[in-house]
Amino acid sequence: MAHRLLARRIWTLSAKEIRCVLPSSATTASSSFSTSLHSATTRDSFLSPSRTLPRSLPHTSRREVSFNVQDHEDFTERVINSQLPVLIDFHAQWCGPCKILGPRLEKAVAKQKGRVAMAKVDIDDHTDLAIEYGVSAVPTVIAMRGGDVVDHFVGIKDDDELDSFVSKIIGQ
Repeated sequence: MAHRLLARRIWTLSAKEIRCVLPSSATTASSSFSTSLHSATTRDSFLSPSRTLPRSLPHTSRREVSFNVQDHEDFTERVINSQLPVLIDFHAQWCGPCKILGPRLEKAVAKQKGRVAMAKVDIDDHTDLAIEYGVSAVPTVIAMRGGDVVDHFVGIKDDDELDSFVSKIIGQ
């Protein structure tokens, strides 16, 4: 994400700024390959915090709806020990139905505004977790509350079914 923002800042330089960058870089760069193409002052001109983001990039602070599980320790800390109910989306990169269910599930979780968390587990990266929770097909969604499995489903569900599943998990 930071790389994209940096690239967009560079691309949106005005012609005047580009003219200012090129002459100063020519004085600091040798005719052969150089490790520093721009002087420190030139770099600061378009990377300085005083510059504002382009209007096409809204600056918002939004809480992430879901998170990717990194390892078994991360799973224990963020899922099993969670104070909130957690939906665990067991998926795979190669799974077509997973690519359809994932965004729908995130949308259903986002509607609850922080009353439920969502963990994403790639079964190819974390086969130990998939085996531990009896995942034999993807997509599989398991709901946990207080470290205990309270419900699950396998396959795709429509938006209304997902909303009712999430609402049931949080106790509405």
